[in-house]
Amino acid sequence: MGLKMRVHDKEPISAALRRFKKLIERSGMKRELKAHEYYEKPCEVRRRKEAARMRAIRKAQQAAKK
Repeated sequence: MGLKMRVHDKEPISAALRRFKKLIERSGMKRELKAHEYYEKPCEVRRRKEAARMRAIRKAQQAAKK
């Protein structure tokens, strides 16, 4: 998955870096790199996903009460 970003003439490097970071974030590459940072056993993946699902359910229930 190749990402391309063109830096405009006379664009400050800080603005180009900010745009680059947004591009990486939106493409999902950052999440992908973080997921492959270390090996995670399949049972740990399932446990983490189930915990995230339960958090989402509880959050939705709390929002419905208000």
